[in-house]
Amino acid sequence: MAEIERRIRRHVDMLAGVIGERNVLNHQGALEAAARYIEDTFRACGHTPVAQPFEAAGRPVRNIFAELRGERRPDKIWIIGAHYDSVDGSPAADDNASGIAAVLEVARALGELRFSDTVRFVAFVNEEPPFYKGDEMGSLVYARACRARSEQIAGMINLEMIGCYSDTPGSQAYPLTLDRGIVKKLLPRRGNFVAFVGNISSWKLTWRCRRLFKKSVQFPSFWVPAPKRVDGAGMSDHWSFWENGYPAVMVTDTAFYRYQHYHKSTDTPDQLDYPRMAKVVAGLAGMMRLLAGVRGRREAISLPTAPIR
Repeated sequence: MAEIERRIRRHVDMLAGVIGERNVLNHQGALEAAARYIEDTFRACGHTPVAQPFEAAGRPVRNIFAELRGERRPDKIWIIGAHYDSVDGSPAADDNASGIAAVLEVARALGELRFSDTVRFVAFVNEEPPFYKGDEMGSLVYARACRARSEQIAGMINLEMIGCYSDTPGSQAYPLTLDRGIVKKLLPRRGNFVAFVGNISSWKLTWRCRRLFKKSVQFPSFWVPAPKRVDGAGMSDHWSFWENGYPAVMVTDTAFYRYQHYHKSTDTPDQLDYPRMAKVVAGLAGMMRLLAGVRGRREAISLPTAPIR
């Protein structure tokens, strides 16, 4: 666990500390530096990174992915992803260097394994405004391409802020649409858990992911199949997959319902809880092993794939 902690700290320090703000409008050079870092890290983990290039605001950007092709059911695809851009004005350690760090470390943990189903690791560009839920949002470009190829996405797991935890009573808040009635009495009031959030159509995936996560690590977790009216339930890249008819779940520390530095200049690497992040990453890696059906270890790493256009 200590080695996972060391590596995720290094990823967050690089993305949110050394590189800092990273977006196509005001920090395009930094965004490119982040993309190169992700590609280099995929290679260091034994994967072959592939770009999905497109234009946003008239400038070149790209999603980045790596793939472990399944041996029994290669057309059945599991995606685990996160966005690597930042909102303007924030170095974005939790939002979302933490999510990218987790994707990279899950990719490392699974890289030498053989699976029944295909596993993809995806780094999305342009999740933040002004691209959020627009045609140039990276995950929407990606999900539409998957749908156009009629790909069988069994589930998309989106990592959106996983670095903030607190044992202080009252440290966890909720949207008013949840925090009332009998449900209010059931909700945990300490922000020491990770949440699995899906829409009603994705309830089976949401429940299954949380169950397999619990089998893989001892860490507090909470799951909710949230109606669209629940504030924040669709506020990230999993929404793009919902829009294209795919089941998807967000794994999150619940963002602004817990984290006081959300979208601020103070969202810096020193704010995050790396020991607990390491446990979450270990649980996510175990969850993905069980979802995709691990078959053993590879004798040699070979990851054939083709660029997405």
